[in-house]
Amino acid sequence: MHRCLTNIVLLATIGTILTSARGNALIPGSLTVTVSGLQNQKGQICYSLFASGRGFPSSKQRAKQSGCVKIKSYPLQVAFKNLEAGNYALAVFHDLNGDGILNQNQFGIPTEKFGFSQNPTVLTGPPKFAEAAFIVTGTETKIDVQLRSLFARKSNPNPDGQLAAGSGAISSRSEIR
Repeated sequence: MHRCLTNIVLLATIGTILTSARGNALIPGSLTVTVSGLQNQKGQICYSLFASGRGFPSSKQRAKQSGCVKIKSYPLQVAFKNLEAGNYALAVFHDLNGDGILNQNQFGIPTEKFGFSQNPTVLTGPPKFAEAAFIVTGTETKIDVQLRSLFARKSNPNPDGQLAAGSGAISSRSEIR
């Protein structure tokens, strides 16, 4: 009798957990991204949010959501609404000249600051989706993205301060689509 009662309680508990998890998956979630490391408040922040590795990080057409927002405050926050629970990765850059393109020097190295969710180390190319992936669960998820430059000479978290973003002339561009 005791064993039967234990099994019933266990099954009821598992059923409650499964029903609760399934119910939460149907509730759309939100994501708030805090972007820090801005060079200044000029230009805009451009972003692409991906739900899979297809196109990550440079194809805006394959992104779940993408766009650019004017920098009005520091640190800047970008909100995403109505996201299904799941894995996502975010690519962000500080578009200083407002052209919607991550500008590069003649060697293909970005001359504008950039960042990714999970803030992975970037040495020879962009991270893989798995290195930048995070999970959106529940109704609200918050993450931080730190912008960086491969050739920054000094660090200055002050958005009104001067910061050398890199060297080299801009001779080619890479658009985040």
